Amino acid sequence: MSSPRVTQERPAAEPSGAFRSLREAWVALVGLSAVFLFEMMSNTVLNVALPTIGRDLAAPTVALQWVTNGYSVVFGALMLVFGVVADRLGRRRVMLVGLALLGVASLATVAVTDTGELIAVRAVMGLAAAMTTPGTMAMAFRLFGEEGLRVRAITLISTVGMVGLAIGPTVGGLVLSFAPWQLLLLMNVPIVVLAIVGIRLGVPADDPADLHRAPADLAGGVLGTVTIVLALVAPTLFEHSGAGSWAPWAAVAGFFAAAILFVVRERSTAHPLLDLALVARPKVSGGLAYKAAAGLANAGLAYLVTLQLQLDRGWSPALASLGMLPQVVVLIAGGPFVHRFVARVGIDRAAWISAGSVVAGLAVYTVFGTFGYPWVAAALVFVAAGLRVVGAAAGVNVLDGLPRNRTSTGAALLDTAAEVTAAAGVAVVGTVLAAVFVGNVTAGHWSSAQTGQFREAATVSGAVLTVVSAGLVGWAIRRTRPGAVER
Repeated sequence: MSSPRVTQERPAAEPSGAFRSLREAWVALVGLSAVFLFEMMSNTVLNVALPTIGRDLAAPTVALQWVTNGYSVVFGALMLVFGVVADRLGRRRVMLVGLALLGVASLATVAVTDTGELIAVRAVMGLAAAMTTPGTMAMAFRLFGEEGLRVRAITLISTVGMVGLAIGPTVGGLVLSFAPWQLLLLMNVPIVVLAIVGIRLGVPADDPADLHRAPADLAGGVLGTVTIVLALVAPTLFEHSGAGSWAPWAAVAGFFAAAILFVVRERSTAHPLLDLALVARPKVSGGLAYKAAAGLANAGLAYLVTLQLQLDRGWSPALASLGMLPQVVVLIAGGPFVHRFVARVGIDRAAWISAGSVVAGLAVYTVFGTFGYPWVAAALVFVAAGLRVVGAAAGVNVLDGLPRNRTSTGAALLDTAAEVTAAAGVAVVGTVLAAVFVGNVTAGHWSSAQTGQFREAATVSGAVLTVVSAGLVGWAIRRTRPGAVER
């Protein structure tokens, strides 16, 4: 069980920030925004280059997929561990080391001669991202002592990331028109330099009194990492091997076994990697549930809309990208309104309204998506509006509910929840498609029967994800209501 010492630690909400305005903190915010820009652009800017990379390196399809998956799995699996490490060794120190590693890995791209080497480079980049990403929100939170400034800072950083997410494919396509694909990864180097300068000069060094000094839980770290790896790999196995194969089900069984062992370990050791009593706090568990609900619903919708526009409706990739514009516009343009909305309704209400908006978008698509593109656009707008707020609102709630020496762990939990639920959302859609759709869903030129099967699968999987996501939002509302107790 958890030590009573935990409940006596200072809460993160104590005013301890070094800055009284965003203007005072502009150097730090530039550095943290550069880190988040890398995270958001990292996959989208490279995805458009995968066919070029395949031709250049004579890479088979599976190897190309691991150019992306190798990064994602390492990134998702190690975030929690490095969040805990940062709370012990220093958030700024771990982030600077991670940024240096990212710069070296990016420079190593020029020496890549085959896909194995490229996958290794991408895995190292995933390691670097796991070291830097949790610190982005944790540092932004800790720069300020007032909730409104924290929301505005996190919103500003996320806006930069959303712009990077939106322009990534366009930038990738433009660069490939006049330069080799390696330049797409070398572009990380100036971003790294900007981030290092901003964080080194703008972010105060960690106060030793705010670091977590308990011994490291190595066994818990291994079990936690294995649990997350299996959660991220299982959807890929369902997609490639199908629900009739033993491999994805073995991964699912391994995930549950590792998760149970992890919980048992964390509840029984004197110095757990993740104190489950802290996670059970209403603000923390509620915020994580909001983030998980949004991640699950958004991933399912994004996957379904991508397939529908290009394969069901027969749109070209360029036209399909234009079809996603409503979401892109709202994600980018909504930034200035987040702080005002949160200030008007309060952080708790903003969290459940925004998470509910994401779930409502999936529900609109599930019920009306087959009746025409305007309904798809409406669903995208609902989801984008919710995503724009839920990241900041849920994030502030989680970090506010933790002791000051656990903020990086809290940020890592948020990112891990998003990664794992996104993978689960894709797995649900892929599994239902595999069960209902006859033939190769990506082959195109569907028969009328296959079109009907796809629409049935979209309705069933959308309904499942809507119900589960809505359940998470409802549970989080109940969990964070006034007077809720830890249990």
